[in-house]
Amino acid sequence: MSIKVKTSGKVVIIALILGAIFCAKIFWWDNRPQDAKASTEIGHLALPDAPEASLKGNSELLALPSNEESVNGGTKISWEIMAWNAQFPLMYANGGALTTKGSLLDKANLQVSIIRQDDCNKSIADIVKFAQDYKNNPEIPGVFASYMGDGMPAFFAALSAELEPLGPEFQPIAFYAMGKSFGEDKVMGPAEWKTNPKSALGKTCACYLRDGDMNILLKWAGDNGLKVNPDETTYDKDAINLIAANDFLDACNKYITGYKETRKIVKDGKKLNEEVTVGVDAVATWTPGDVNIAKQKGGLVSIASTKEYSSQMPCITITIKKFAYDHRTDIENLIMALGQAGDQVRSFNEAKKFAADVSAKVYNEQTGDYWLTYYNGKTEQDIQGLTTPLGGSMAFNLQDAANMFGMGKDGVDRYKIVYTTFGDILSKMYPELMATYPAYQKVVDKSFLQSVIANHPELLTGEALKVTYAKEITSEVSSKSYQIQFETGSAVILPESYSELDEILKSSVVAEGLNVGVYGHTDNTGNPDANQRLSEQRANAVKSYLISKGLLTSRIEAKGLGQSEPIAENATAAGRAKNRRVQIVLGQ
Repeated sequence: MSIKVKTSGKVVIIALILGAIFCAKIFWWDNRPQDAKASTEIGHLALPDAPEASLKGNSELLALPSNEESVNGGTKISWEIMAWNAQFPLMYANGGALTTKGSLLDKANLQVSIIRQDDCNKSIADIVKFAQDYKNNPEIPGVFASYMGDGMPAFFAALSAELEPLGPEFQPIAFYAMGKSFGEDKVMGPAEWKTNPKSALGKTCACYLRDGDMNILLKWAGDNGLKVNPDETTYDKDAINLIAANDFLDACNKYITGYKETRKIVKDGKKLNEEVTVGVDAVATWTPGDVNIAKQKGGLVSIASTKEYSSQMPCITITIKKFAYDHRTDIENLIMALGQAGDQVRSFNEAKKFAADVSAKVYNEQTGDYWLTYYNGKTEQDIQGLTTPLGGSMAFNLQDAANMFGMGKDGVDRYKIVYTTFGDILSKMYPELMATYPAYQKVVDKSFLQSVIANHPELLTGEALKVTYAKEITSEVSSKSYQIQFETGSAVILPESYSELDEILKSSVVAEGLNVGVYGHTDNTGNPDANQRLSEQRANAVKSYLISKGLLTSRIEAKGLGQSEPIAENATAAGRAKNRRVQIVLGQ
């Protein structure tokens, strides 16, 4: 016999079912652990060393440009830059925000308008608009941009995708580097981070995501074996957590103003329904951001910077390929002017001060004395009494640029190493945003620089600055152990370890301002004296390999520590394997 349910009964049943579903959602579904984006283990990053060229002994002081605007009828260029002291050569060469009479760019028959633009997304939009317009009207002014070298993979990935519909002629190219950050770009954090890097785990760092300053954090974290949480909406106590900022100054302001936000907790790779409120513990930024922190709040010191990782952040200049090839002579004249300007800034205080005064006008911020102080770099006490270095940049002459792009005496293409190293990291951390990035040879066009070097070798003359390294490392920046494989009982390196040695080489090249400590360790099997000798021999074998690849002998400190510093129990085979290692320390 069937039972009929009245309409009112049906309503009650439906209500009960919906109520059960709602309760299940609230009390079970919403509270279940959800998959979270995994924190990334960066790994040790090897960046190249770079000799720095000074032509001071051969240079002749040029007359400073006038303040009067030039009207030379030459090729017009609109050049977008961020506020960055590495651009002193452009400031000097142009004579002002607009090209002035008697300046090097006036003599090169160029008329350049320098525009401060801190928003890289706006720069991308402006270059795309220029490319679209130039395809229809090749008489319009060119548009250039300068950007941090280690941030270029992400910049090029976004820009290349936007320009792709216009065809290969309108893809972006990088053609020169006029200077580099030499200390001013840095991670500032609590002093404890320097003495104990693992204290950074579970803490936060504010930065402009996927930018060059964030890369300094990634390199430091990788060198010290620390994970980084790439998801700025979650909190992982076992990683360094990123707080997104709109730009490098916003990152500082978030620390200064005591910014806080609420995040979901991640545990064992799962996003829980629990939340935590976090503030800003550290900041990745550059001048004037570091100065603002020191003067307005203090409490942070320099953890790692481009003073140590001094090949990491060259100032790379780009435009679209079609414009550059249509104006090859102009581009080569521009490179010659910037090379001479860089040498003037490197060699003469008058030229450096002039560039600083122009910077103040272009950036419409502070005074020339301010920019000069922080171009040179200065160690100051912050508002809380902590001592920390602030600022620090370096202008490039033509020999410096040649060294950066693999056209120096040693043939090491430093920028290729930097570009691919950080491109690989960002595509690993953010595959959903940057699954890949343009190949180096596609976006870096050396033909203009090669032509200048071939036709004007006199611009390369001068002595290379020799970096003086301490005989012994007393202050570590990073330390990491490698399981280098040797023939049993000997110091002969097995071929399968060459790739790991090359990683050590790359890291040392990027951190050119630091000594490289190579410390050999053994397990406790056998005679302690024999173990000591073997560890010394193996450390020296690694040292010899690095020297054979171009590292300066004076940078490398090799020691054998035998079985004296185990990192695991010698009672097990696995523990003994960990103790048989080569430790690489970067420090001063």
